[in-house]
Amino acid sequence: MTATTATVLQAHGASAAQTVAEPTRTSQPLPSVAQIRKLLPLMPALAEQICQQRQQVRDTLHGRDNRLLLVVGPCSIHDEQAALTYAERLALLAQDVSDELLLVMRAYVEKPRTTVGWKGLLYDPQRNGSGDMAQGVRRSRQLMLELAAMGLPVATEALNPLAMHYLDDLVSWTAVGARTTESQIHREMVSGLPMPTGFKNGTDGSVQTAIHAMQSAAHSHHHLGLCEQGMPAMLQTPGNPDTHLVLRGGRGITNYDADSLNAAASALASAGANPAIMVDCSHDNAQKQHQRQLDIAAQVVAQRRAGNTAIRGLMLESFLQPGRQNDGDALIFGCSLTDPCLGWEDTARLIRQLAG
Repeated sequence: MTATTATVLQAHGASAAQTVAEPTRTSQPLPSVAQIRKLLPLMPALAEQICQQRQQVRDTLHGRDNRLLLVVGPCSIHDEQAALTYAERLALLAQDVSDELLLVMRAYVEKPRTTVGWKGLLYDPQRNGSGDMAQGVRRSRQLMLELAAMGLPVATEALNPLAMHYLDDLVSWTAVGARTTESQIHREMVSGLPMPTGFKNGTDGSVQTAIHAMQSAAHSHHHLGLCEQGMPAMLQTPGNPDTHLVLRGGRGITNYDADSLNAAASALASAGANPAIMVDCSHDNAQKQHQRQLDIAAQVVAQRRAGNTAIRGLMLESFLQPGRQNDGDALIFGCSLTDPCLGWEDTARLIRQLAG
């Protein structure tokens, strides 16, 4: 301790022995992207499948494929076996409705939290607060590889740009959530992603934030990131021409009605942005009432059939069992731990109706 420091402490009535140690941040190194991809490689045949599926998603969003894009699956994945069981059913159903619908399975391994809570499989795979992210990264990548091997296009939410590096070669469609659409870091990330990406409207229901995000992500950026070997790097992105708007409602409002859809389409046209709109039938549009997704989906598809060509996609939260549950020792297999979801029976019935 210097004399100056001691003098300051004495002036405040404290001695060296009385000083309180400030909390310190700890760190635990993780495997690099290159190491994880070597451990859990994407084989060439599967890589080609994912490339083709991304193109199918692009074609639906740009109106070259008249099918409706449907992103459907659990709010979040906490149990890989339940997710795979769901995927088996969805893959069979996808074949039956493939003339009218392009089904993409939600595989959300990161969950944004309003305050605190379980952050998802990638962050805390054992759900005990240990935060074993090395295990979480491996399990998340392994799960997405298995889902892709079933023939399903995979969707996820890009929450942490560093986490996305471990998974982005496996994903056919990505979402940026309402809380992060305004983030410059996420816009830069999307500008370098190889798949179509939907920006959700802001939490207040405004679409302008998402339109600004689409415009930003369409351009090339230089930004700070990591190379595959895990070293800090300046990344240069090509720009992503395949972004679009996702309407998910806002605080106390919904935006899946005809007036809201027309207003969103007009705002996109004025900005010279991709006119494609996806409606998230859950979240604020459903006001956390999972069964309302059934009616919302039916209303939106009715508008599409009546001639609203801007409607290119829907999003549903669905799992094996309806509703949600709290984490604990005796969990219901295939029931969400986060937002309430439609059960499989209602989901399958709805999908067949939408394809009819």
